[in-house]
Amino acid sequence: MKKLLAYLLALVMVFGLVGCSSGSDTSADAPVEEETSDTVYTVGMVCIGNEEMAYDRNFYHAADAAKEILAGKGINIEWKYTYDHPEGDPVAEDCIEFAEDGAIAVFLNSYGMENAMLSVAADYPDTVFAALTNEGSKSDDLDNTVNAFPSIYEGRYLAGVAAGMKLNEMIDNGEITEDEAVLGYVGAYTYAEVVSGYTAFYLGAKSVCDSATMLVEFIGSWGDPAMEATTAQDLIDRGAVVVSQHSDSTTPATTCQQNGVYHIGYNIAMDDVAPEASIVSSKIDWTNYFVYVIETLVNGGTVDQDYMGHGLKDGDVVLTAVNENIAADGTDEAIETAANAIKDGSLHVFDTSKFTVDGQTVTEAMIDMDADFTPDNTNAISDGYYHESFYKSAPAFDLRIDGITLVNEAY
Repeated sequence: MKKLLAYLLALVMVFGLVGCSSGSDTSADAPVEEETSDTVYTVGMVCIGNEEMAYDRNFYHAADAAKEILAGKGINIEWKYTYDHPEGDPVAEDCIEFAEDGAIAVFLNSYGMENAMLSVAADYPDTVFAALTNEGSKSDDLDNTVNAFPSIYEGRYLAGVAAGMKLNEMIDNGEITEDEAVLGYVGAYTYAEVVSGYTAFYLGAKSVCDSATMLVEFIGSWGDPAMEATTAQDLIDRGAVVVSQHSDSTTPATTCQQNGVYHIGYNIAMDDVAPEASIVSSKIDWTNYFVYVIETLVNGGTVDQDYMGHGLKDGDVVLTAVNENIAADGTDEAIETAANAIKDGSLHVFDTSKFTVDGQTVTEAMIDMDADFTPDNTNAISDGYYHESFYKSAPAFDLRIDGITLVNEAY
């Protein structure tokens, strides 16, 4: 930041000198110097995948939108990217490269990158490093490291409502029985982020289809197109009639289409590749966060250490357009009703009266506040619900609730 302020001060001095020089030349042919804001700020992004992965494409779309919004505010930026670096030394090298190239901010777009980022961030105090969907940077001792995690569980719940509406329609049409209202879920890892997401999805479906049950199968990777397809197929073979995902590619969608079952996506709309299967997708829209960080830095401000509590009401969590060709009648209205209730606080996704664990209502769930996998004395449950993304932005919900069967827990 010191380098940035010095650079801006130098620009002001230069423009001042130009103005004095121009004012002293009164000839008709003298060139007129105009003061223009032509500074272009470099912003870096380290990507876990590439343009082939739905997860990363969501970030690129938000980056493009943020660039346009910032240009309208007179702030010009240039995005630079590195690809296919999930963790380790390549991530550290990316951070160094961007910082030495003058980036005012570097965004790391996936969990697992943070340790490598933290190993080099102290050497570049004039660059802010933002670890997205991480959590350690909120409590470290570096001023230039931050993290962000919008409340995606709210979007998962709404996507679940869409799935539950489809289950109801299939039951009403005699396509399945109530006992066959089985959801499938392709999960990445058994991390709290994934558990929070699939549980929210299930509770959303259960809110409109009481007979719904769910199978979850983990792949041990954030994104592996072949494994995702194989896992989706296995869930279908086990009886799932609607399959959702916390994984990075579109192969669960195309697998559902090939099998004549329905699908709920993640990160981007997937009805272009599976128009007869994919009903809707939930996603984090990173546009607001990109604009916030970059504008704050350009204006000399300080970025929040932990971007917390931003969800549906802020536009940081959204659903893609519902595929009206296959969605159940009334899906849009059901989603809107649930969304409004979440926004006004009358509906809490993890309302403890709506689920049990081993047949019991849960009243206590200690959470890990310091990203060290050790729960402290903070009880996330009060006032009848689990306060997800309230004490920290990163998901913490890690309960295995009744109605959801884990096919494997290897990861």
